[in-house]
Amino acid sequence: MHRITLLLILFLFIPDLYIYFLHIARKTKNRWLRIAYWIPTFLLVIGFYIIMNGTDGNAMAHHALAIGRLSICLFLLTVPKIIFMICSLIGLPFHYLLHWRRSPFTAVGSVLGMVIFFSILYGTLVGISKFEVKNVEFHHPNLPKAFDGYRIVQLSDIHIGSWVENEKPIRRMVELANEQQADLIVFTGDLVNQRSLELDGFQDILSQLHAKDGVYSILGNHDYGSYYHWKSQKDQENNMDSLVHKEQAMGWKLLKNEHSVLHHQGDSIALIGVENEGEPPFSQFADLTKASTGTESMFRILLSHNPTHWRREVLPDTDIELMLAGHTHAMQAIVFGRSLSSLIYPEWGGLYTDGSRGLYVNIGIGYVGLPFRFGAWPEITVITLRN
Repeated sequence: MHRITLLLILFLFIPDLYIYFLHIARKTKNRWLRIAYWIPTFLLVIGFYIIMNGTDGNAMAHHALAIGRLSICLFLLTVPKIIFMICSLIGLPFHYLLHWRRSPFTAVGSVLGMVIFFSILYGTLVGISKFEVKNVEFHHPNLPKAFDGYRIVQLSDIHIGSWVENEKPIRRMVELANEQQADLIVFTGDLVNQRSLELDGFQDILSQLHAKDGVYSILGNHDYGSYYHWKSQKDQENNMDSLVHKEQAMGWKLLKNEHSVLHHQGDSIALIGVENEGEPPFSQFADLTKASTGTESMFRILLSHNPTHWRREVLPDTDIELMLAGHTHAMQAIVFGRSLSSLIYPEWGGLYTDGSRGLYVNIGIGYVGLPFRFGAWPEITVITLRN
């Protein structure tokens, strides 16, 4: 976190210095106006310094809201200035070599900077709770006829610690999920950011999720508490036990390398749930062989948090028909149908198929660190099975 903070501070000062010496210092001789220009930057630096010190490496756990808000302020001040600086820099050779005026380039930079500023503001104030219900159909010839039209609501990556002091959106999420009148609700990991105690105050809300065949869940990389600096291994294990008990108390059926058989109108399918199976450095605790043993002749749905598991093991080593995943958040931003997460994850959001087999990646409900979503609106997926 300290490295990230240092990097962000550098990105803050570079455009500030450029704009100050090329524009501010040239256009005003008033000392107080010049000093005023630097006040927001120094307030942000001081704020991060105060928060990042004295937290024993657990700043995100103890000051998640404050860090999130400061980060948004940082982006609001930094990104528009960087855009303006780039446009201004592009205009410099034209100005000095061809004697073009700099004003058109600075005007474009100013407009683009304002667009970015208000987009970030929108993503913060509106985007994080702009829930989107997505309806998807998955067709497969192996699906039992009794399950044709079977509806599954998928939720993922709630990151409940980021919603402290903001319960209303979570209540709305539960209402929307229940309104779909699904046969089954599944949650594909990352219920918390770091610690099980984040659920305190939210258990009664989340326990109101209901479907005919129940609510099933799996663990995501954040649920293991591996990003928190624990005093001992025992404390981390107790945290894990606490999370498991709290999910059970909410009426959720947590699948840890195991499966459950779902019965519907005289027929059945298998729901398999594995622990997190991520590419390094993410945790790898899945045992797909153990979880799926006894389901070989059935239509199978796999819950696995990380979508990279699909190509690493599920496709080459099994004939599982459908996998449901989360994890990517689409990096909390989609512009013109594209996300930077595609640079890391071949399958980052939506339905993907390989022959008749499918993977659906839900881009999640919550956020980590930065309270921002733009284009990648929090998602409630309704998957209808068809044969």
